[in-house]
Amino acid sequence: MSRIEVPMPQMGESIAEGTVSRWLKEVGDLVERDEPILEISTDKVDAEIPAPSAGSLAEIVVGEGETVEVGTVVAYIDPDGSAPAATAAPAKAGPVGPPAPPPPSPPPPTPVAAPEAPQEQPVAEEEEAECTTTSAERLRTRSTPVVRRIAAEAGVDISRVPGTGHQGRVTKQDILAFIESGGAEAPAAEEAGAQPAVTEPARPAEPAATSADQPEPGPPPAAVPAARTGDDLWARYAREVEHPVFPVRDGDRVETMDRVRRLTADHMVLSKRIHTHVHSIVEIDFTTVDRMRRLNKTRWAERGARVSYTAFVAWACSRILRDFPSVNGVISGNNVIYRGAVNLGMAVDLNPGLIVPVIHNADDLSLVGTARKIIDLATRAKSRQLSPGEIQGATFTITNPGVLGTMVGMPIIPKGTSAILGTGSIDKRVVVVTDPGTGDDYMAIRKRSFFSIGYDHRLVDGADTARFLSRLKELLEDFPEDA
Repeated sequence: MSRIEVPMPQMGESIAEGTVSRWLKEVGDLVERDEPILEISTDKVDAEIPAPSAGSLAEIVVGEGETVEVGTVVAYIDPDGSAPAATAAPAKAGPVGPPAPPPPSPPPPTPVAAPEAPQEQPVAEEEEAECTTTSAERLRTRSTPVVRRIAAEAGVDISRVPGTGHQGRVTKQDILAFIESGGAEAPAAEEAGAQPAVTEPARPAEPAATSADQPEPGPPPAAVPAARTGDDLWARYAREVEHPVFPVRDGDRVETMDRVRRLTADHMVLSKRIHTHVHSIVEIDFTTVDRMRRLNKTRWAERGARVSYTAFVAWACSRILRDFPSVNGVISGNNVIYRGAVNLGMAVDLNPGLIVPVIHNADDLSLVGTARKIIDLATRAKSRQLSPGEIQGATFTITNPGVLGTMVGMPIIPKGTSAILGTGSIDKRVVVVTDPGTGDDYMAIRKRSFFSIGYDHRLVDGADTARFLSRLKELLEDFPEDA
């Protein structure tokens, strides 16, 4: 039976790569199906990755600390339970030993031979460099796709950039700082200044040479930035972020952003670039919900459930989103995707940081089932025990700044969706109510809250949002007893 691949999983719709943090198993260890074998880390979440099959860990392809793209094979499992000893050598990326001395360079070509094959020389040099580079040098040049793209467009050789990542890997911050410091222009200037010294002695020997016989000197192909078309600029605008740098003053403290904060910053900028944000606000009376919580608290506790206000809101949203396909959809290119499932993203405060686990098929759950799912996801999110599938696929998001006392917020729409609901604090207010029997108005104290919805006006119209909020208000203020 052939070996089974263990790929780098997709940790989120916007995540393109992951880093192997730690291997929990070694080559030759027996593993059970779904048993964690390694820990990976992305800008969004840390997670344990289970074995896709029972067997033995036959080979580890990606060592600890290495970053690879989603889908890259990181290991192989032998379902027969045997692992060849020969595969143990490349199992982990340990410390790199002193590099072996490179083989002696071949003698430089004579000036007469150089013009005969001017286009083949770079190819030969590349092949020679590939054969003589050490493992440490190869590790440094294996950067993320974003870094490689930035370097190619700026005409920068990544091997020349000082890296601050694992074992000298070049990060996005490294390449941007290198370019901003003028490092991309220095080599071109040096080559331009050094070129006459190399070519000048050959000119007297070839007095009859013309422009047709010998090409004009110019920068090497690697130094020419890639042409940027309109489509490329728009694609980069929609997926890349460069944060401005500000001066540091006396008394300031500077800290590097962690992965969660860095990703949050990038996503918020991209979302504001792409989505046309509009917000609407409604005030909702929680008198009925509050009464139901008091009456059923003991019964729910006996079933091991704690039903929060957020659970009522999530249940209500899950029941009406199918009637508002644009609110539960997303624009994709020139198309509109109307999602077939109701998957609620529930924002969780990590203090510091934020993560949004997802309740998939939320409209299939009861009120108590919704409450249990919210508590389970929030608990495991704070302990970083979420699986990759539990943080992706949201079709609508709920965030609750009100739990910390915020009266009303204007949340930013997450990428890949078209709307987000922000729930404010639930406070006692003096309001005017109408007696249903007599029709008389009177003042009373009620628990009320302001809800805001941020929506993408490219897809969702103001009237659709108004109807959505009206339905949500109606359902929460006259909540069904059998939910």
